[in-house]
Amino acid sequence: MSIQRIRLFGDPVLRTRASEVVDFDKELRTLVTDLTETMLDAPGAGLAAPQIGVSLRVFTYCVDGIVGHLINPDLVLGEEEQDGPEGCLSFPELRYDTKRALNVVARGQNMWGEPVFLEGSELLSRAIQHETDHLDGVLFIDRLDRETRKLAMKAIREADWGADGAPTVKVSPHSTFGLGL
Repeated sequence: MSIQRIRLFGDPVLRTRASEVVDFDKELRTLVTDLTETMLDAPGAGLAAPQIGVSLRVFTYCVDGIVGHLINPDLVLGEEEQDGPEGCLSFPELRYDTKRALNVVARGQNMWGEPVFLEGSELLSRAIQHETDHLDGVLFIDRLDRETRKLAMKAIREADWGADGAPTVKVSPHSTFGLGL
């Protein structure tokens, strides 16, 4: 168990849909531990497996002092929206107002394969949606309006960690509230 390197924007693993977890074994439990330790060290409100180079549908979260994880998440989004600052460990130091559902209900499994039901609002809802997007190869900049996305891309190009070229913008399988492409 160890802290892993977080992949930055431009790494192809961040744009790839992660595979469903089918083996709930020691290797998976090690992955969950590594994700948790890496997220807490960063620190962040969440971290998805693709962000450490593992293309599996697993993420961890830490919101209001509660640390948890979810595997193979399936989300039901509430109709009410929230708009507020959002950042990502794969985009160091960048934060932009991003629309998300105010409430979410998530179902999945824990590292032992047992069913998990997770209900969240505000920051927890935002974290669950953000991390699930990572599992679909969707990044938070994909949810920004066109003008804000241009500002974000300029900031990325100017950052010492920034990737070359324009991002590949994906269509989210979840509602973008009319803001996605």
